[in-house]
Amino acid sequence: MKIGILALQGAFREHRKVIESLGHTAVEVRKPEQLEGVDGIIIPGGESTTIGKLMIDYSLLEPIRHMAQAGTPIFGTCAGMVLLAKDIKGSDQPRLGLMDVSVVRNGFGRQVDSFEEDINIDALGEKPFRAVFIRAPYIESISPQVGILAQLDRDRVVLARQGNLLACAFHPELTDDKRIHKYFLQMVKESKE
Repeated sequence: MKIGILALQGAFREHRKVIESLGHTAVEVRKPEQLEGVDGIIIPGGESTTIGKLMIDYSLLEPIRHMAQAGTPIFGTCAGMVLLAKDIKGSDQPRLGLMDVSVVRNGFGRQVDSFEEDINIDALGEKPFRAVFIRAPYIESISPQVGILAQLDRDRVVLARQGNLLACAFHPELTDDKRIHKYFLQMVKESKE
């Protein structure tokens, strides 16, 4: 499978390495024509306001939005989760606005408040996932069509899925645990079938 990784800013190289280590092709996307033929798209962590503005500058916002609406699986991590959200608390920044969620940016504090936490993700099996949170957002509220895959507590959802959209508050690409990427690749495989 061919996975496009939005490569305007942020942790795109790390995602590329994971996808390639799992035996798939990863394409760094900086222009609309680089989206041709991709089976899924990853929007990495970074600075969501900057990435959103660059998506407009490079004419990528609308093509990615159309691909998602046509069923292409999209996986947003950290800033990518913010960009997928329809509502961003206290912000009118550019976004894809595809997922029926409300996100709080920097929900756990600033860079110095970054942390790691073992979280349970039933969809990945019994073994906890060591999640790396760096200036992480969280989902504050969701609509009924969004499935919660993991939360830190009752009020903070950190992994959610809505159809072909997967949103993650933490950085799975910074760990050796590839289960979340495998989960996304399974979504891509199913969408192709």
